[in-house]
Amino acid sequence: MNLPGIETLVKAPFAEGDVFIAGRWCAAEDGRTFPVHDPATAELIREVSAAGPGDAMAAVDAARAAAAGWRSTPPRRRSEILHTAFALMRENTETLARLIVLENGKAYRDAVAEVGYAAEFFRWFAEEAVRIGSSFGDAPGGGFRHVVRRHPVGVTAFVTPWNFPAAMATRKIAPALAAGCPVLLKPAPDTPLTALAIAALLSEAGLPDGLLNVLPTDRAPEVVSAWLRDERVRKFSFTGSTATGRKLLEQAAANVVNVTMELGGNAPFIVCEDADVDAAVRGAMDAKMRGGGEVCIAANRFYVHRSVAAEFTEKFAAAMTAVRAGAGLEEGVTLGPMVNRTAVESIRSLVDDAIERGAKVAARGEVPEGPGHYHPATVLVDVPEDARIMNEEVFGPVAPLATFADEDELVARANDTVHGLASYIYSRDVGRALRIAERLETGMVGLNRGLLSDPAAPFGGVKQSGLGREGGREGIEAFLETQYIALDWPTD
Repeated sequence: MNLPGIETLVKAPFAEGDVFIAGRWCAAEDGRTFPVHDPATAELIREVSAAGPGDAMAAVDAARAAAAGWRSTPPRRRSEILHTAFALMRENTETLARLIVLENGKAYRDAVAEVGYAAEFFRWFAEEAVRIGSSFGDAPGGGFRHVVRRHPVGVTAFVTPWNFPAAMATRKIAPALAAGCPVLLKPAPDTPLTALAIAALLSEAGLPDGLLNVLPTDRAPEVVSAWLRDERVRKFSFTGSTATGRKLLEQAAANVVNVTMELGGNAPFIVCEDADVDAAVRGAMDAKMRGGGEVCIAANRFYVHRSVAAEFTEKFAAAMTAVRAGAGLEEGVTLGPMVNRTAVESIRSLVDDAIERGAKVAARGEVPEGPGHYHPATVLVDVPEDARIMNEEVFGPVAPLATFADEDELVARANDTVHGLASYIYSRDVGRALRIAERLETGMVGLNRGLLSDPAAPFGGVKQSGLGREGGREGIEAFLETQYIALDWPTD
């Protein structure tokens, strides 16, 4: 299957509406819509159906009705469907990437990379689907046997963010389907079209009706609360801010819903005195500027050893100044607009606060004039620890730099945050780097690497950065329940 051209998808991608329930495209029950805008121009892309509580319940009904058949579907068949979805995503890379650029704003090269990354979740979990197993053994005390089996947790509900509209969807959808669970998905209101395109691809791949239900909406509290109040929903996974995650955890607790939370980050990027500075600069550009800095694992605070601070700052500032900002589909653009005006204002507020507290601007790139939501690539130096930007996610192309001289002091500063998602270390001394890594309170560490994510590796954080892991073997275990059977039989 080839998706329709980008123009067709944007103008009228689906026949009756944009809510996908039980294999059918339909309008919202009450006919409501909401606008989706192009971040590069602030112009309206189109109105999208806005699902409500009635649609949420219809989606649960559809998922529940499809659950038994999918649970009994052989893992090999589930795997084949996911492999087909992987192939279809790869075939439609250009169309999907252009769609991501249009509604999210990121540079085309980043969007292409995201489509490849998103597709890999289908391939990885297609391979994991056939490895779900049970075990049989003798009780150590004798007399009976243990049977331990794994089965699907049940109906799953997902809320995904706008920064990776394809990858955050497939990272949740793929393991759930592989495990035998039906899915309810609410994509971010800024970027619903990519999720709808993925639903179309999965349908074409042979996924039975009712196993993936996609509800775009701008009234998330009504839809998500309806799901969490329904006892048929047994798994909930959310990617987003820590503040919102706390509220959703409270709601999920009422029915003791199994949850996975991937929340905010405040990643330190550490450059030791023996680091390869050129490599560290390249890694810093990857860790800071991927997706325009609108990434939960983006480097948020830079700690550079005093002995290499001048060299690193000069080279990093030059690299950031050379970034070309503009509309994501323009040739040579490496920094697209931020997702909306609110995001730009939030970034500016953090930069202004740092400067008021004594930070200096070491580099500031240029952005195009006009109505788009742009913020320049910026490097700040001499940033004090009490600046908000050192304690809050900037979620944009701004890098605050501070120096350090003592390893113990460094570790204490790096860990002085409620977050613990990712961190980065550059050092030629692997022993030193590992020693620091083991002391950092984060779920993931990039050692001499600015890119962390891999579908084959467990993704997640500690402290208030979340609960559970996505990706890797752990990613499918989140959608499985364990049942133990004590087995005995007559011997005469």
